[in-house]
Amino acid sequence: MKLHLFLFLTLIAMATGAPDGAKWMSRLGDRRPLGALSIPGSHNAAARFEPVRGTAKCQKLTIASQLEAGVRVLDIRCRHVADDFRIHHGPVDQKTDFARIVATCIGFLDEHPRETIVIMIQQEATPKRNSRSFEATFDEHVAKHRGRWWLRARIPTLGEARGKLVLLRRFHARNLPKGIDATAWTDFERATKETTVRVQDRFRVDDNDEKWRLFLDAFRKNRKRPAGTLFLNYASGYRPGALGIPNIRAVSDDLNPRLRDHLRKHPDSPQGIVMMDFADAETAALIYQTNRRD
Repeated sequence: MKLHLFLFLTLIAMATGAPDGAKWMSRLGDRRPLGALSIPGSHNAAARFEPVRGTAKCQKLTIASQLEAGVRVLDIRCRHVADDFRIHHGPVDQKTDFARIVATCIGFLDEHPRETIVIMIQQEATPKRNSRSFEATFDEHVAKHRGRWWLRARIPTLGEARGKLVLLRRFHARNLPKGIDATAWTDFERATKETTVRVQDRFRVDDNDEKWRLFLDAFRKNRKRPAGTLFLNYASGYRPGALGIPNIRAVSDDLNPRLRDHLRKHPDSPQGIVMMDFADAETAALIYQTNRRD
């Protein structure tokens, strides 16, 4: 009876991607550039609270659970308040701060030193009561964990990035280099050969079918992009409702099943970084399992 139960639980874990979720990068070779990998990412990774259903919450899983599930790109939105970073989604406080998120990520990397985590940081909401710049506050956080951040401007190989937090910077900085510069946020239609980061991020979604067409079109263009670039393809978005009130679930409840179906039909195709609302272990596994084992 115990053996049957063990086998049953093992099959469930395999179906959800749980066995590899915390260590899927460890099986990949050091020479691979991060830009050449299929990586699960979470849009508004710490947005788990909202005043009204569908208006601000983008994730069910905590940051720690997302990392265990295989997510390796975290979209973190920082509101600069009193010379520190609170985590917000627009005006909605997400009941945590940047220091806790960094501590969670470093704790995960201490346990899984062959993994890496890309942290995309941007300024959110209105700053208040600050005596210094957003950049200066960020620098203070980095100083507390010297040696754990990849702050060079180029995209690292997996070997270079193992055990580190790779900064994907969406805030302007004066003291460079300071991570991979994503301040231009160039989409495929406007990208040049020199662009380091290319995205599909149509976040206002009036028509789910049109959004899905854009996702698939960006996926096809990803195959022809220059080497040495990062490609982020967003399956996330919101439907504008009455008085402009956003409805996030109207998009995610439709597009996430389409995404899983797409990944099952293309198990060997490189996907780039796939950014999701409500990331889970099953979808994350379908993404990272497209990476060829070394």
